[in-house]
Amino acid sequence: VANGDHDLMVASEHSEDLARRLPNSRLTIYPNSGHGGVFQYHHRFVPEVLEFLAQP
Repeated sequence: VANGDHDLMVASEHSEDLARRLPNSRLTIYPNSGHGGVFQYHHRFVPEVLEFLAQP
């Protein structure tokens, strides 16, 4: 689960709640970013997702 800490569409609290409810999930809150945090921080997001997906 990924979110920006200034996301106006999805509050970080909702992402935190979703991550708690999803088994084996990970949560990343990107600083100083909004709803497009995964694009702003693509250099972090892509490797993190690839690492997560490579797990059995």
